[in-house]
Order: sequence, then C-alpha cells, then structure tokens
Amino acid sequence: MRYWNAGPPSYRWMELLAKRQSNGQPVGTYFARAYAYVSIAVYDATIAAANSKQQYARPRPSQADPRIRTRVNLPANSSYPSDYSATAAAAAEVLAYLVPAEATYFRQLAEEAGKSRLYAGVEYPSDYFAGLELGRRVAAHVIARAQADGSGAVWTGTVPTGPCRCTGVNPGNITAAQWRPLLLTSPSEFRPTPPPPCDSVPVRTELAEVRDFPRSLTTANLLTNARALYWQTPEGIFPWAYLQLNQWVLEDRLEDHPAFAARAYALLGAVGYDAFIASQDGKFAYWYPRPAQLDPQVTPLFPAPNFPAYPSNHSTLSSARAEMLAYLFPQRAEAIRALAKEAGDSRIWAGIHFPMDNEAGVTLGRQVASKFIAWAREDGAVRP
Repeated sequence: MRYWNAGPPSYRWMELLAKRQSNGQPVGTYFARAYAYVSIAVYDATIAAANSKQQYARPRPSQADPRIRTRVNLPANSSYPSDYSATAAAAAEVLAYLVPAEATYFRQLAEEAGKSRLYAGVEYPSDYFAGLELGRRVAAHVIARAQADGSGAVWTGTVPTGPCRCTGVNPGNITAAQWRPLLLTSPSEFRPTPPPPCDSVPVRTELAEVRDFPRSLTTANLLTNARALYWQTPEGIFPWAYLQLNQWVLEDRLEDHPAFAARAYALLGAVGYDAFIASQDGKFAYWYPRPAQLDPQVTPLFPAPNFPAYPSNHSTLSSARAEMLAYLFPQRAEAIRALAKEAGDSRIWAGIHFPMDNEAGVTLGRQVASKFIAWAREDGAVRP
C-alpha cells in the first residue's frame, strides 16, 4: 500500500521505466518510443477513468460504511472504476508488448498495484476489475498505434562515401528517420539547415576548439569529465528528465491531481519521441562526420556513437524536453534549462560533437517543443 500509493497512479510506472533504463534493463528496442507509448497509455487510462468516475459517482466504501478504516487518504473523486488499476493495466500491457519476455512480471505488478487500493480500504473489488479492463482496452489502442509507426523497418541501404561524410557500418537508429511522428507533419518538418563544408574555416575553427578542450585525467578537468561521463550513462542519455519530473510530482503533491501528473508524463514522452525522430532525420539527411573522423588528433573521452554528428541527439532531446518541462512547471524553468544546456555542452567536453551540432540540436528541440506546447495549450487542461 505504501509503495503504490506514494504518488498519483502514474508515478510508480514512470519511475519503473526510468529506473529500468538507468539500471541497464530492457525497455524495448528504442527508449524514446517506450517512454512515449507507456506515458500515453497511462494518460489516456487516467482520463478515461476520470470520465467514468464522474459519470457513475460511486461513493467510496468508507462513505457507505463508516466502520471501514482507510489506510491512505480518502480520495476526493468517486470510486468506480479504479484509476490505479486502469493506469496499472495500461502501463503493464504496453510494457508487455515492448518487453515480451517479462510480460508476466508486468501484469503481476499491475494486479498488485490495483489491489493495493482494496487493501487500503478505498475501493471495491468491482472498481478494481473494471479498472483493469479499462486499462487493457486503452493499451490495445496504444499498441495498435505503435505497431503501425514504422519502427519495425529494416535498413537495406548503404553508407554514403566521399568527403564530409560520416564513416562506419550499421549506423544506429537510421530507420527512425522514417518513423511516423505523433504530432509533427513529417520527420523533416523542422530539418536543420545544411552544415558548412567540413573543410571550411568555421569548421576548422570548431574542430580546433574540440581538439584542444582539456579532457586529460587531471584534477583541473575532473568536473567536466565527470559530467560528460554522467550524460553518457544510461540515465543521462534519456531517463534523467523523468527522474526530475518524478521528484517534482512528489514535491508538488500531485497525488491529489492525477490527471495533471499523467498529462505531464505524456507530454514529456511525446515531445521526446518526435524530437528523436526529427534528430535522426537531420543526421541521415547530411551524414556529417564526427570530429575525430576529420582529425585523428581529437581524443574523445569515450567512443562516439556509430551514427552521424549533426545535429546532436543530446541537444535536441534535452532542449525539447526542457522546454516542455519549463512550460509545465514554469517556476523551475531556469533550473531545467540549465540541465539541458549541460547535457548538450557535455558532448563537446567529451570530444564527440562540434559546437554547431549542439546549436542545431538546441534549435531543433525548441522548434519541436513549441509545436507540442501550442497543442497542449488547447487540450482543455487546467493547472491545479
């Protein structure tokens, strides 16, 4: 009861997803896709349950029998159906689709989450069963959408050759440039302008900046090296933004506002998904090389990913999600934008990106976020 009722219905499921990636556990083939579909299922289940609660207005068990002592605070909304069960079933079914080897585990968690409300004395068994059924039906719709997004495509092309081209084999995430976005009209809607020729004066200047950045293992370089390494960990690559949001959900007591919490998770997941697609579109439109591919004297702090440099994924994803979080929690805008900037800058500190990759990513991420924020302003939500 204490575990599952520590926050709103969405909290533990998004925490579970973030912790799985941080710990190196599977979340599906593509992490941005997992967060988008799980959070969307959780949000839709939350809204669907709220709609039914309003329609049926069923009193809580303790309101029908004062002898029932509840183990958690009595919710202000009605009892039927259980929003905790609906959220749990929706999340568990999408996770089972993404990680089928652990389907039984996720479904067992969903049953445990829903039953925690029975044990707490705030719901009837019929609330629990109706919530599970509702969540599963929501998940079926989300999974159908996921199955049609193009993420199962297999790349059969070849890496282009010639000057100013990224080299390597089996480039990562290349098919994402053709996925079906959630809100963007196409992956290329905000495609960055072409980068300058790799032998131009601006690029030579940036190459020298990356090459000469101090990253030897000395005390003087400890901070930038440590932060660059953090942003390359599984946590720093993506779930860090969810860990920030999880903290704010608890600090702001959003267990009393489950719809707002679920909306925040879903908007963060959706903007991250489309930003990822847009970033991959730019990368594979230009196939721009990494700094060390132009100058072997560049010694990165760790190996660069096996895909093109321009624009930076870290900068695109971090700026897009920071802008969304700044919209949702304006009192924390300065802090979250500072974190996003550090995430982008860290790729230059590590020696795997040019400053122009960072700048193009920041611009792209903000453009994607602006479209989602404009949509969110018209969705009828009221901030608590």
